[in-house]
Amino acid sequence: MKVTDPEKLALLYERFKDVCLVEKEVWKEIFLPRDVGQGMVLTRVQDRYDVVIEDDAIETTIEANIPLGGKALAAAIQQYRDSISFVKKA
Repeated sequence: MKVTDPEKLALLYERFKDVCLVEKEVWKEIFLPRDVGQGMVLTRVQDRYDVVIEDDAIETTIEANIPLGGKALAAAIQQYRDSISFVKKA
């Protein structure tokens, strides 16, 4: 199921940026803590998402921005966000 909710997408783009910075490469799968409403968030209960980047050139550009730091990577992700999507795994 492709994620279309703007709030969830904002969280996923941020998580994608964080994972890429930590791992020093573009990751095709990320995890995000599952929503539990207003209750406690259990970080061991996570949803998996496939990261789909439509063009290899965009992936290369994002990868090139990783060593430049969080702001540069965030700007690259923002610029290409229409070509980056997330699909929730069952």
